[in-house]
Amino acid sequence: MFSKSKKESRTEAENREQYEYAQARIKQKKGLVSHFIYFIAGAIILAVINLVLKVGIDIKPLQYPWFVWVIVIWAFLLLTHVFNVFVKNRFMGKEWEHRQLEKLKSLQEKRIAELDKQAEKEVLEEKVEEKEKEENNPESEEEEEL
Repeated sequence: MFSKSKKESRTEAENREQYEYAQARIKQKKGLVSHFIYFIAGAIILAVINLVLKVGIDIKPLQYPWFVWVIVIWAFLLLTHVFNVFVKNRFMGKEWEHRQLEKLKSLQEKRIAELDKQAEKEVLEEKVEEKEKEENNPESEEEEEL
């Protein structure tokens, strides 16, 4: 009876974790689509500002109008966003986090075990030193009495 409730609560926790992960992924993808829409609208607006309204028509770094450079930089940022959402998340997603967490936990457990052994060794050394002192002290007291 007890194991059943533990099993159910574990399943519920896993389902909740999967749901939260799915929500986070949806939020990431939604943000990416929004970024893409803003990019398209912004590129059109910048082109209209330069070509139709003639704002900054004389500004041409490296023989290209200024708005082209702004769009190129913005496209680079958009591609970075795409990389983060689709590529990086695949390699460094929840599974990767779990593997890293398990690795760190095992390293911590190993370190704690080493510290426990070291502490036990130090305690034993102190006890040995105390016994040696006790053994040496009664002899010196007997010698003083004689």
